[in-house]
Amino acid sequence: MTVKERLHQLVDNLPEGQVTEAAERALMQLQKMANDPVLRALLTAPLDDEPETDEERALVAEGLADLHRGDVLSDEELRRELGL
Repeated sequence: MTVKERLHQLVDNLPEGQVTEAAERALMQLQKMANDPVLRALLTAPLDDEPETDEERALVAEGLADLHRGDVLSDEELRRELGL
């Protein structure tokens, strides 16, 4: 039995309703991935398993502190600042 045949069998065995809708959404996402090389590359990229450096941890903490203080820009403000 081929992979497609096994998938068809799995779909045929699903109950009607939300599970079927969820399966349809999942298959549509797979189809999009197959047709979009950038999306496919992003979704199949290996996990970044390098340990976080002290500098990276400090930068994340700094960013989170800015966020908690409300020291952020809206998308519109950022576009204006960048001249976009």
